[in-house]
Amino acid sequence: MLTLDTNVSELRGIGAARAKEFALAGINTAGDLLTLYPRSYQFRGDTVKINMAETGDVVSVIATLEQNATERRSARGMAFVTAFAHDDTGSVEIVYFNMPWLTKSLTKGRTMRFYGRVIRTLYGLKMTNPVTEPVFDGANLRKVVPIYPLQGKLTQNVVSSAVAQVLSLCGGISDVLHPDIIKKYDLMHRSEAIKELHLPTDRFSLDRARHSLAFEELVIFQLALRRMKQGVVTIPAKPLKFAGSGIRLFFDALPYQLTGAQQRAVKDALDDMCKPVPMMRLVQGDVGSGKTVVAAAAIYFAVKNGGQAAMMAPTEILATQHYHSLTKMLSPFGIRVGLLIGSTKAKDKQLVKQGLADGSIDVVVGTHSLIQSDVVFDNLLLAVTDEQHRFGVMQRASLVGKSAEPYQAHTLVMSATPIPRTLSLILYGDLDVSIIDQMPPGRQPIVTYGYNSKKRGDAYNLIAAEIAAGHQAYIICPLVEEDDEGGKRAAETYAEQLGSSALGGIPTETVHGRLSPKEKEARMARFASGEAKILISTTVVEVGVDVPNATVIMIENAECFGLSQLHQLRGRVGRGSCQSYCLLMSDAGGANAKERMRVMCETSDGFAIAEADLRQRGPGDFFGERQSGELSFEFAGVSDVELIGTTAALVKDMPDGYITYAMDDAIETFFDRNKGNRMFN
Repeated sequence: MLTLDTNVSELRGIGAARAKEFALAGINTAGDLLTLYPRSYQFRGDTVKINMAETGDVVSVIATLEQNATERRSARGMAFVTAFAHDDTGSVEIVYFNMPWLTKSLTKGRTMRFYGRVIRTLYGLKMTNPVTEPVFDGANLRKVVPIYPLQGKLTQNVVSSAVAQVLSLCGGISDVLHPDIIKKYDLMHRSEAIKELHLPTDRFSLDRARHSLAFEELVIFQLALRRMKQGVVTIPAKPLKFAGSGIRLFFDALPYQLTGAQQRAVKDALDDMCKPVPMMRLVQGDVGSGKTVVAAAAIYFAVKNGGQAAMMAPTEILATQHYHSLTKMLSPFGIRVGLLIGSTKAKDKQLVKQGLADGSIDVVVGTHSLIQSDVVFDNLLLAVTDEQHRFGVMQRASLVGKSAEPYQAHTLVMSATPIPRTLSLILYGDLDVSIIDQMPPGRQPIVTYGYNSKKRGDAYNLIAAEIAAGHQAYIICPLVEEDDEGGKRAAETYAEQLGSSALGGIPTETVHGRLSPKEKEARMARFASGEAKILISTTVVEVGVDVPNATVIMIENAECFGLSQLHQLRGRVGRGSCQSYCLLMSDAGGANAKERMRVMCETSDGFAIAEADLRQRGPGDFFGERQSGELSFEFAGVSDVELIGTTAALVKDMPDGYITYAMDDAIETFFDRNKGNRMFN
C-alpha cells in the first residue's frame, strides 16, 4: 500500500543507489515526488506539416519513413544514423548521433512522430536527434510531456517513472482553499491540479492547473501579509490632532506650491496619523517628484503633537542630505534636528543619543545606527524609512519598536524606485501606498541621447561644454575592473583614458564599490562641493547623491542595465533649474538593446519605464541583483498582474471562517520558505 510517506526506495526500479540520488535532491518519500514539479513541458501533440516548419523551430511532425535507416560515419569517424521521412507536403532528413540501435526500428513504411528542432540546409529540412515515437492504432502518444529538474545522476526517464507510480496518491491531497472560493473562481481542486501538472491532458488543462495553483499561492501570500500586518498593528498608535498643530504654517512657509499628487500624499499620511491604528504607508514617486517634503510635513505634524520623529536612510550621504533638507524646513519652527551616522564623532553621537532620550532633540536622521539598542527615544511618534527596498519589515519594526509604551509609532516609508502599480501589491503588501505621479513645476525634462563609439567625441564635447558653462558631470561604468571578454569599460581605467580626450585635465574623482565607506564618502563629497567636475563611478551613485549643479550623465555600456536602473541613474541629473542631459553609450545591435534605448529617449515617466522593463526582461530579471532577495513563488509570478489584483481583493474582505486548517499550515510553510526574504526580515 503506497502512502505519501512511502520511501522512494520501495518503488519499482529504484534501488539503494537511486534512492540515494533522490535523497541528495531532497526527495525521500512519495509525497516529495508529487511536489517535484516539472520545470517545463514539451508540447509534442501540436504537430505541423513538414512544409510549414520554420528553421530553428522546435516542432512535432508525423511522417512516414521512405527507406530503411542506414548507419554511416563522418569524415572524422563519428558514427551516425540517417533516414528520410515524408508527409503529403514534403520530406525531412532525420539524423541520430551515437544511436546505432535505431536502424532496427527505423524501417521503410513505418510512421513516426518526430519532435525536435528543424534546420534548413542546402539539401532541405533536417532534424538532429529528435524524440522519435511510433504512430499506430492504439498508440498512447502523450500530447504534453513534463520535463523535470534533475540533479546528480537522475534522468528524465527515472524521475518520470517514479512519479507515474505515485500519481494515484493525488486523490488524498486536501484542498487549501475554501470550497466556496474554488467554486466561485472556477478553480481545479488541488489534487486534480497537481496530477495535471505531472500528467497533462492538453495545454488548456495544464494552464488551468497552473492558474489554480498560482491563485492558491497568491491567496496564501496575501493572507501571510495580512497576518503579519495584523500582528504589527495589535499595539495602538497615539492618534494625533490637527487642532493646535499649526500645520498650515508649515505649508505657508514653503517657497513653492505642492503639486496635486503631493497634496494627496500628505493628506493620506496626516489622516492616517489621526487614527488610533499605526500608519503603515509607502510614498512612492519618481526621482525629483518631491517625496521629502511629504515626509517633512508628517514629521512636523508629529513633533507639533508633542512627539519625536526619526528618518532612516540606507547611506550616510543620503542621511546627511536629508538632515540638511529637514533642518532647513523645520528649524524656523523651533524644531531641533540631529544627525546619527557611523562617521559621527563619538562625542557628538553621545550628545544626540542623550538629546533623544531626554526629548531635547525632536527629529533624528541616520542610517542603521538608529536601530542600535543604545538609541532610546523620549516619545517617538513617527518613523520614516527612505529607499524602502533597502530595508526589510523587521528592520523597520526595530525602529518603530523604540516608541514609548503603550503606543506604537506611525510608519512612513519612501521609495524612488517606480514599479508597476499592481506589482506593488507583492513588494509592498504590508503597506498602504500613495503614489506621487507629478513632477514639480519648473523642472525641465532631461534630454536623453543614444550614442555609439563612433560618436564618442560628440558626447565628450557636450560634457566639456557643460563643464565650461560651470556645471558638472557623471560618467557611469558597469564594472570596477576591465572585462577582457566583454570589453566593458571599468571605472579605474576609464579616468586614465580621458586624459587624451576633450575631457583631459578636468578635475575628476573615481568611485566604486571596492572603496572603503570612508573613502567613498570623501570622494563623493569632493564632487558634491564642486571641487571635482567629473565623477566616474559604478552604480553606487544610483541612490544617495544630490548635486543640483550636475547637468549631464553619461552611461557606458548602457545595454548592461535594465530600463528601471537606467532611469534611476538618469535621475542623478535634472535636479536644478538648468537643462540636463543623459547620454547612453552602447554599441549593442540587438533588438532588445535598441528598444531599451528608444524607450529611454522617448519618455521620462518612471512608471511607464517600469512597465516596459517588466515586459521586456520578464519578472526573473526585473529586479536585477535584488531579485535574489525577492519572494519565492512556485507557480505565481510578478507578471500575473490580473491574478495579483483578484487575490488581493479577495483576501481583503475574506471572513475568518474561510481560513481552513490546511490554509493555516500553508501560511506557516510560506513564512518558512521565505525566511531570507527582505520583506520578512
